[in-house]
Amino acid sequence: MKKINLMLLLLMTFAIGIQAQSYTKTNWGVKTQINSTNVEIQFYGPSTVRILKSPVGKTFTKESLSVVEKPQATKFTVNQQGDVISLKNDKLKVDIDVKSGKISYATLAGTQLLSEKEAGATFTDFDDAGSKTYTINQSFTLDKDEAIYGLGQQQRGKLSLRNAKLHMVQGNTDDYVPFLVSTKGYGLFWDNYSPTQFEDTPENTSFRSDVGDGIDYYFMLGGSIDGSIACMRELTGQAPMFPLWTFGYWQSKERYKSQNELVGVVNKYRELGVPLDGIIQDWQYWGNNYLWNAMEFLNTEFPNPKKMVEDIHNQNAHLIISIWSSFGPQTKQYREMKPKGMLLNFGTWPQSGLESWPPNREYPSGVEPYDPYNPEARNIYWNHLNKGLFSLGIDGWWMDSSEPDHLDFKPSDFDLKTYLGSFRKVRNAFPLMTVGGVAEHQRAASSDKRVFILTRSAFAGQQRYGANTWSGDVNSSWQSLRNQIPAGLNFSMSAIPYWNTDIGGFFASAYKRGWDDGNKNPSFQELYVRWLQFGAFTPMMRSHGTDIPREIYNFGKKGDIIYDAIAKTINLRYSLLPYIYSAAWTVTNNQSTLMRALIMDFKDKKVVDMNNEYMFGKSILVAPVVNAQYTPETILRANAETGWDKKDAAGDMKGQAVDFTQGKSTKVYLPEGTAWYDFWTNEKINGGQEITKATTIDEIPLYIKAGSIIPFGPQVQYATEKKWDNLEIRVYPGADGEFTLYEDENDNYNYEKGAYSTISFKWNDKSKTLSIGARKGSFPGMLTVRKFNIVLAGQSIQKNEKSISYNGKSIKVKL
Repeated sequence: MKKINLMLLLLMTFAIGIQAQSYTKTNWGVKTQINSTNVEIQFYGPSTVRILKSPVGKTFTKESLSVVEKPQATKFTVNQQGDVISLKNDKLKVDIDVKSGKISYATLAGTQLLSEKEAGATFTDFDDAGSKTYTINQSFTLDKDEAIYGLGQQQRGKLSLRNAKLHMVQGNTDDYVPFLVSTKGYGLFWDNYSPTQFEDTPENTSFRSDVGDGIDYYFMLGGSIDGSIACMRELTGQAPMFPLWTFGYWQSKERYKSQNELVGVVNKYRELGVPLDGIIQDWQYWGNNYLWNAMEFLNTEFPNPKKMVEDIHNQNAHLIISIWSSFGPQTKQYREMKPKGMLLNFGTWPQSGLESWPPNREYPSGVEPYDPYNPEARNIYWNHLNKGLFSLGIDGWWMDSSEPDHLDFKPSDFDLKTYLGSFRKVRNAFPLMTVGGVAEHQRAASSDKRVFILTRSAFAGQQRYGANTWSGDVNSSWQSLRNQIPAGLNFSMSAIPYWNTDIGGFFASAYKRGWDDGNKNPSFQELYVRWLQFGAFTPMMRSHGTDIPREIYNFGKKGDIIYDAIAKTINLRYSLLPYIYSAAWTVTNNQSTLMRALIMDFKDKKVVDMNNEYMFGKSILVAPVVNAQYTPETILRANAETGWDKKDAAGDMKGQAVDFTQGKSTKVYLPEGTAWYDFWTNEKINGGQEITKATTIDEIPLYIKAGSIIPFGPQVQYATEKKWDNLEIRVYPGADGEFTLYEDENDNYNYEKGAYSTISFKWNDKSKTLSIGARKGSFPGMLTVRKFNIVLAGQSIQKNEKSISYNGKSIKVKL
């Protein structure tokens, strides 16, 4: 009997030993089988791990459209205790419960970061246009008190994604990027391109995608929101430098209807002495809708496009032009792509071949989007773009409708075949592929001009393509303005750092009621000025819209209060170009973010879900005025059926005088942990409190963090008009601080070869000493000798001002 018991004990021990080896170790992780699911863990470096799951018997391999990194042979250990397989490397611990299937993540110190739900992965059979695949779901458990952000741009008006439910399909004003960051210091990237439902409840956080041969996601331990964003960029590509001129002021409208009108706008700005760096040509320069996106100047109002471009360049301005992801039936592109099956036959804009409004559907336009997933289609797209427009010297691309517009939607539209499978399978990656196609082709064609793309939609990884995404055709209203702040902040926390919005809102017809000129409506004037002031502190300052023209001279003349407020804001933007361009370098070189939610920089519970303030760079707190102070927000707007309806859109101010010289006030919260300086008065205020800030129509609350060092540039008409040979260096005491001034040739890619310079500034608050480091690096045209006018901020901005000559050698300045 004892022999039998001993034999059973040995067999049980052997069986446990077999269970203990229920995984296969690979060069970068492990493979295992849990119940009916294959699970693979892959390390992509010490901070990032990839999770792959698929039903047993189903081969699941995928080359990601977003990810450019490869799994790395990372030093790690693996062992199994009971039902748990544990992997450890230098930064991260991953546990796999082979009984429940749950995977959890922790720091090496044992701090739990994120955990899947038990049995949280599901695979439901799905017929995807004849292909047998799955609808996939993965559920997680989040801590009750953690906040999450990102997932692209949503017009929800809220910053935190807790308790949010999002149907993630690319749209005009909603751009979805399935990457989120947590206040616990991790990031999560759900690598799927099909329509996806994200839902967060107190009990469950989940991603559910319509199509997937398997579950594929990445967990990243960044240690902070910045660190998690850095991990995502390492995984999906770094953001290149934009040209300096892209950070100046941009004027646009829907649309300039002739060559003379377009060039005339640039000429008028130069005549008025108002800074301008860019002008944008919107649609229909190609002619009628049947020629949609022909990428040629077939409209007779543009008789000499080469001269037009030269005239703009001769005024030291730049031109970008509208191109679309679809083609009219009479275009060369359509005729070349259609026989090859490279067009997608679903409803898009424009719906009519006629230009009248509303669209006359009896004359369908026949316009169809192209298949950007097809490399040959991308080649054809570029070949026509290169020949028709790039060869003229046009400086950049306004890639409109890059989501693309999907009108008259039918569920069967998702069954359409693309080069990579059904449209359903790859739907959300459309902007990544079309933007990437242009960027890669232009970069291959020339390195003399940096790629600059303004686009309406985005997907994970798009930051590597030199694209700046705008928030779509949003309405002109105060609520819409309020929505833009958390929209831009969440987009920026999706690891894509360049974002902007139509200053003034796109649709502004409500402000024209009863006015021959909506520019004279005080309600629109107030909204436009406040939106412009917000836009001055976004990565691209671009005025655009329909119904009401936005050029400064339409708002009056010099000496008029609205005109002067607009000019003051544009000039302020230009004075900050050295700060902005240097901050852009930290985006490229250090994976930083320009437009920053306060939670990224301050451990202050009051900023966790703050929707109306943010940091621009690491030093400037921006608190836009987002409520009307001089005019009403709720007004009457025409309705064809019921007459006049109340709408939150514009003020019915006809015949009413508005005194924009009156002082107003607004509430501002200053985060704790630092002191702050009022940018306008230099008053020093302690953080951790809400204050009442006096405002005027030409100023919004701006606060500078103590310890900041900010360079101010010269007054110019365009970004490169004057060299930075006499910069003001403003020091805000109260804490130690540092700043690195970055300079290069302002365009081209020589900076990637080391053609740039940096100068470090370090402030010692105790000794009141500013140390200017030796210049590092060089580039053609670099200043060898220059002046720095150093100012110590205080109640008087002239306090302790010193002018020094700098020849590239280190120097210390006592203030």
